[in-house]
Amino acid sequence: MFDIIGKRKWFFALSLLMTVPGLIFILLTPITGGAAGLRFTIDYTGGTDWVIRFQDPNVTPAQVQTALARQGLDSTVVQTGSGFLEIKTIPIGLASPPPAATPAPTVTPGPSGSAGASGSVAPSASAAPSASPAPSASPSASPAPSGSPAPSGSAAPGASAAPSTAPRGNTQLPTEGRLGAVAKALQEEFGPISQQQSLTTIGPVVSSDLVGQALMLILVGSLGILGWITYRFRDVKFGVTALAALLHDVVLVVGVFAILGTFLHVEIDALFVTAMLTVIGFSVHDTIVVFDRVRENKARHAGEPFAEIVNHSLLQTIGRSITTSFTVFITLLALLLFGGSATTEFVLALLIGITAGTYSSVFFAAPLLVEWQEYDDRKRGRLVATRSPRRATS
Repeated sequence: MFDIIGKRKWFFALSLLMTVPGLIFILLTPITGGAAGLRFTIDYTGGTDWVIRFQDPNVTPAQVQTALARQGLDSTVVQTGSGFLEIKTIPIGLASPPPAATPAPTVTPGPSGSAGASGSVAPSASAAPSASPAPSASPSASPAPSGSPAPSGSAAPGASAAPSTAPRGNTQLPTEGRLGAVAKALQEEFGPISQQQSLTTIGPVVSSDLVGQALMLILVGSLGILGWITYRFRDVKFGVTALAALLHDVVLVVGVFAILGTFLHVEIDALFVTAMLTVIGFSVHDTIVVFDRVRENKARHAGEPFAEIVNHSLLQTIGRSITTSFTVFITLLALLLFGGSATTEFVLALLIGITAGTYSSVFFAAPLLVEWQEYDDRKRGRLVATRSPRRATS
């Protein structure tokens, strides 16, 4: 019989070997200001993501980055992929709210061309949002041409509305605003832009709300799992060790992405939170299967050492755990290889997380439970040993 619990020190060392390097790179994220460690998409940081392709295929990301720096966009990252250049920079192109239109007083022409005595006020044409000239006033308002001021319905040259930026997330090349000026400068230097795949701008307020919601989801989910498992098994040790296994899996997955982000520029997007919640649920499910068998065997084999009971339970459930995880692994692997680039990071996080969850349920959570139980037994034994002489002398 394979003694998993007896070799738990080796499995603890293996867990440290897998999690500590990733944890170091996670901590490097705030220390280096994002130069190393985790890399986030504009969903979390805010900014403009602009994916374009020039007619000239020889334009390089370094050339575009240098040209953008001359436009005042110094903190810009330009990457290439599938023939397109992906430009990530500060938020530009966000439409500002239009200024409130203030009506200007105009004099209503009288029948003879002179100003009317009423002095009525009509809105000026500058308040019109449209840039096209509006039709003049009705001819019946003045039977004869007069030298009165220009009719209020006509549009002056300066009556055009403020240039609006291009819609976000579209394929229409911007022509106005700062982003339009940047596009014009790039085309003057590198030639025409043949295609725009997407244009997305996210402000910092939206991104900060998304980060807060993601952290709240993970925190509430973890506390709920801790409370339910503790209540279900009537022992806080089961809940805490299950939560420790969750933390093990989360640190492992996030650490791998921190390493990949440092060396391969792999980024974390909004789907990453969904993947992490899925990994948490899968890991807890596998841990509960093991713990439930431990509880059953503890009642059946009362009096046996707790380590032997847990080891026997692991050997009974390890086949089911590996089989279940392997079927999911095959499905995710097929999706990773043939599913396209849009879901690559999402599927990769699931692959790493489900593999880590299966490992932690068998080789980390259960051994940690045994370690904690034996520590309590030793502590209780020492307590009894110190109290016995006192009872004997009395």
